[in-house]
This record gives sequence, structure tokens and C-alpha cells, in this order.
Amino acid sequence: MSAIVVDHHPTPELLQRLGVQRWPIWTKEVSTFPWTYDEQETCYILAGRVTVTPDGGEPVRIGAGDLVTFPAGMSCTWEVTEPIRKHYHFGPLP
Repeated sequence: MSAIVVDHHPTPELLQRLGVQRWPIWTKEVSTFPWTYDEQETCYILAGRVTVTPDGGEPVRIGAGDLVTFPAGMSCTWEVTEPIRKHYHFGPLP
């Protein structure tokens, strides 16, 4: 299975090309919960911090300004340490 891919410094040009500003927004308070990705998700973190730990894998820390891709089929645990606000897109990117 693929790993979580984090781009800590996506360029404004990349974000524009992907159409990130048109993606829906999701928010979540400080919490811990399990999650499974039925399909690939790409998200851009607008605010907050989270540690995502794939089942049997190493924790990945994500925060504001990160562009993140989660692979289809991955099960993980989300630990939201600062309330999250993100744009998100399921499925392949344009």
C-alpha cells in the first residue's frame, strides 16, 4: 500500500492548478478517531494540527499549509490536536 504523501510547501501555482479553492471544506474539533479511506483523498490544511497513524505504520504530523494525499485502502487513526479546517477532494486529481 502507498504511504501518506505530504507536501509541506505547495506552490500557489500548484494549488491553483488543482482547483483547491473550489474543493469542499471539512472541520473537526480536537478528538481521536479511526478512519479508513475507500478512495484516495487529497486535502489542503487551512488551519490546525493532526497526527495520522496508519495501522501498523509510523505517525505522520500534518498542519496548516500542508497538501496531503492519503492512499485508497488505508486504515488509520486521526489524532486532532488543534481544530482542523481543510479543503478536500476524493478520487484522482485533475
